[in-house]
Amino acid sequence: MQEIAQSENIEDFIDSNFIYVDKTEYIHNLIKTYKRVFFSRPRRFGKSLTLNTIGTLFEKGVEPYFKGTWIYDKWTQKTYPVLHLNFLEYSTCDLNAFKSSMCQPIRDFARMNGLYDYTDDSEPNNLIRNIFTVMPEGMQLVLLIDEYDCQLSANINNKERYEEFRTFLRELYGALKGKKQIKFMALTGVTRLKDVSIFSVGSDIKDLSYDHAFSQMIGFTREEIKRFYIDYLKLGISYEKHINTESVTDIDIEEFLDRMAEHYDSYCFDEFYENKVFSTYSVNSFLQSISQKKRVVFGDYWYEAGGIPSILNNYMESHEIDINKFQTSEININYDDFMNPTSLPDMNENVLMCQTGYLTLKSPIDRYTDVVIGAANREVKTALFSLLGIRVFKNNVSPYNSERQYVLEKGSVKDIISLFNTVLATIPYDKYPVNNESTLRALIQLYLIGKGHDVRSEQHNFKGSSDLLVNFKKRRVIIELKFSKDGKDAEALLKKAEDQIRKREYGAENLGDRELLQIAAVFDGSPEVRRITVFK
Repeated sequence: MQEIAQSENIEDFIDSNFIYVDKTEYIHNLIKTYKRVFFSRPRRFGKSLTLNTIGTLFEKGVEPYFKGTWIYDKWTQKTYPVLHLNFLEYSTCDLNAFKSSMCQPIRDFARMNGLYDYTDDSEPNNLIRNIFTVMPEGMQLVLLIDEYDCQLSANINNKERYEEFRTFLRELYGALKGKKQIKFMALTGVTRLKDVSIFSVGSDIKDLSYDHAFSQMIGFTREEIKRFYIDYLKLGISYEKHINTESVTDIDIEEFLDRMAEHYDSYCFDEFYENKVFSTYSVNSFLQSISQKKRVVFGDYWYEAGGIPSILNNYMESHEIDINKFQTSEININYDDFMNPTSLPDMNENVLMCQTGYLTLKSPIDRYTDVVIGAANREVKTALFSLLGIRVFKNNVSPYNSERQYVLEKGSVKDIISLFNTVLATIPYDKYPVNNESTLRALIQLYLIGKGHDVRSEQHNFKGSSDLLVNFKKRRVIIELKFSKDGKDAEALLKKAEDQIRKREYGAENLGDRELLQIAAVFDGSPEVRRITVFK
């Protein structure tokens, strides 16, 4: 069985017998169609491997690294020298140090390609121009720039330094525009910004971030997972069902993929909202863990690997996040805010969360209406709510009882209410005042999802919608919340919540063999109380 690897170098796949999910048809079409391209994707999605694959094709051709891939007998390009710049390797806090670091690989490129008679310069844009002037007639290079926005994202909260890097990048791309010495050029990054002038009017760089034709070039499709990782799928099913891998059926495989999809699928980078992909890092980590641990664990790999992206961490230091927006699965964004963000410091918070992978497209992109975004899957929703919870809750309250079991899954109603009150007591009320039912529901939902619970807000059945529904394997918990301003009407509100649960039969739909636990609860919002005081 081939090994799974998280590598950014195509050469590693043949040298170490790693599984390579073949994306070369997309890359072939990309190079055939465009000369200068940009695509944004969240971290750990395969941007760097994609650039490395492009560079290897141009620099070394198909032998031996692409034997057995789609492109092997179709690549007809001659070889070209490749200049590959990775901005992650350069300073984010000193522009001069950044320029100095960037100039060195440019000089190395010139030396390795026999270009010596150029005028040296400490400004990268001037240095590249000078090297272009001494390149022989007809000589061309391939230019690849990885993580173009690294320095910008690091300086969201430093306006002066942000502007320095922004101005430099604008001048750099101005120096590259239209140069005949560039055979092909590709840039990647996490964010899409108009203020760098990459995508401004007149630029010759094509933004393919939401282009339908290339929406599955980065990320795994369900069919690709089934084709390239079939041995790992069968292995996981065999461990769960205690059967031989030979006994695994097609139905078993489809059901297993359905569960994987719930956790890791549904990222959408398609303008028509048709094509979706799984997170590459999460799928690789999940399947790798099956082989290593000899059991199936649907972990939150994407968040655990990198924690809070620095770009979001920096943004949240200087921007307030509206937690109420995350109660529903859909958030509406103005088309222009979504497609044409001008700068990181001024970017809509939800657009930034979409670009960093915490939210994703939930509708087609249509200039005449709002763009709808939301969480892609369970893993990323847990990550998003964990991220928000760090900001909202002063202390980390454990969701477990003394036996390391979820309180909501195994505890009594009294235990559950006690947990909620402990969580609510950790909220800084000057920043997040609980003054209505909507905020109360949002805060409890934020806590539960951030702790890995399968939570549905405003869950509809044929008679109405409950506030919160939490699913476990053997139990379903329904929570109907009411808010009392001063506690005087608490008993009446409790009766109202109870009547809603009974008459509308909250939680009864598709219950299966689960135990159904329905809870009515009232929060007393008076300053001296601020807790759930009555429940049933």
